[in-house]
Amino acid sequence: MSDEKKMTEQESLDLITNMIQKAKSSYHDTGIGSLLWGTVVSIASFVSYFERTYDFSIGFDIWLIVLAAIIPQIIFSIREKKANQVKKYEDDALNSVWLVFGLSIFALNFYQIVVPGVTSKFIQEDGWQMTKHYLDGSKPDEVLIPFPPSFYSLLILLYAFPTLVTGVVKKFKPMLFGAVITYGLFIGSCFTRSEYDWLLGGVAAIICWFIPGIILRRKYLAQQKKHV
Repeated sequence: MSDEKKMTEQESLDLITNMIQKAKSSYHDTGIGSLLWGTVVSIASFVSYFERTYDFSIGFDIWLIVLAAIIPQIIFSIREKKANQVKKYEDDALNSVWLVFGLSIFALNFYQIVVPGVTSKFIQEDGWQMTKHYLDGSKPDEVLIPFPPSFYSLLILLYAFPTLVTGVVKKFKPMLFGAVITYGLFIGSCFTRSEYDWLLGGVAAIICWFIPGIILRRKYLAQQKKHV
């Protein structure tokens, strides 16, 4: 007979349960990722709306907090790889999707900040300029800095991408519904004034990530209590 100790049925079940719990404690399943992005994007969107609507500045580009959000995401992902014994390739793929998403938001905002000034310089060198002309003659003409119309609509469209991918991979309906609603908000933003697009973007962030994040977090904490 072998001297090795055979596992009892209960010990086998406990081992399997423990492995499942480790597999579920990913950056996405715990709700941390959704809460993080839902918070920073909604704050940035609403602050941008108020800055433009009431003509004031907080002194720095609020969208820098989106770039900062990439740092904790990377830290959480590294910690999970060290802590989890169960390798989940889908989580590596999702981490990559969200990392690219964060960099894409930063890149689009960099485009919005830099390109208008550069374009204005080029057209002045060519000897012409953009001007706002009032048809009724009520106000004098104003020189305009070039700008992309309804730029924030593109960001709203981008929000739906990682949400839909995560919802499909994780089979999580709140994110699937959030992505569908966000596509609807994107279509609506194409027909609204630019300042209202920021509001729609803030709503999209709450629907896409913040609310699903709360649901995920509650489920995760409830599961943890059951296995204490």
